Amino acid sequence: MTFRRARTDDQRDERRRAVLGVLAEMLTEMPVAQVSLNELARRVGLAKSNVLRYVESREAALLALLDERLVEWVSALEDAPPAAGTARDRVDALAGLLATTLTDRPVLCDLLAAQSAVLERNVSTEVALRYKQGLREVGLRLAVVVRRSLAELDDDDAFRLGAGTLLCAGTVFTACRPTPAMAAVYDLDPTLAEMRVALPDTLRDLVAVFASGLVARA
Repeated sequence: MTFRRARTDDQRDERRRAVLGVLAEMLTEMPVAQVSLNELARRVGLAKSNVLRYVESREAALLALLDERLVEWVSALEDAPPAAGTARDRVDALAGLLATTLTDRPVLCDLLAAQSAVLERNVSTEVALRYKQGLREVGLRLAVVVRRSLAELDDDDAFRLGAGTLLCAGTVFTACRPTPAMAAVYDLDPTLAEMRVALPDTLRDLVAVFASGLVARA
């Protein structure tokens, strides 16, 4: 990729989108933990200092990509039909939809897993504010999706269910990728096999239990 120095806001936005595009490609090859600004700069074809003209930091770039992936995910959910049937049927259907669509997006899950511990640690207040405002907007849209299937919930509880689903997704994604030593344990001792965490089953069960509790309280 060859860059000429951006001289207008439109050109800077174009360069920034190109950098994020390269970053997205990298995440199809490696986990978030292995992504470095040096490798991103090498693939973009710029010095690291020049990459920082378009993204504030490695973490800021990853947060921007997380925001894009969240918007894409919730847009897909908005196109899905609402669940029908009894409250139990609707809870199970919604939990299945959320778990399956997240499992189909491993890059999004990996970014969610790293969000609090890594991605939010090396960004300015301006970047943090922009990201959190975008995250709230995604949460509000997700709450509308939830309430289409679970009308028993008010806006606040629907928002809580969406936020809880994202928290669970990051946690479960991390847990379902054990180290080689831990993975070997399940083969060595069959009695421990039930402790293996797997997507989407574990995520679906957690979301379903959370949703059932909110519906019961409502």
